[in-house]
Amino acid sequence: MRWSVLSSSLVFAAALSAASCGSSSTPSSPSPTPSATSVSIVSGSRTLTTNAYSPNPVTLTRGGTVTWVNNDSIAHTSTSDANVWNSGSIAPGANFSMTFPTAGTFPYHCTIHPGMVGTITVQ
Repeated sequence: MRWSVLSSSLVFAAALSAASCGSSSTPSSPSPTPSATSVSIVSGSRTLTTNAYSPNPVTLTRGGTVTWVNNDSIAHTSTSDANVWNSGSIAPGANFSMTFPTAGTFPYHCTIHPGMVGTITVQ
């Protein structure tokens, strides 16, 4: 009888120990999904400054993409102040997209109309 009680106790202790080992994992946080934002180059933007690109400023997560859509009747650009990107001429109705793989603040402008300015912040 003693052997039976001792055996049962050992089996129970081993099972309890094995169960507790498997439950010590730490839940992981999901990675944020990269964002996508559309920026309008608004009608009449050549005479505007910080309102030429809408919305402005733009904040997105690392890996996010900004698409500039020219809703004006003349060509414009989206050109980084630090030479990170240059859209070239964006014709009326056309668009340009840029993906931002690193965090930082990225001021930009239109090379055709330098008074048009915007800022992208990547977190």
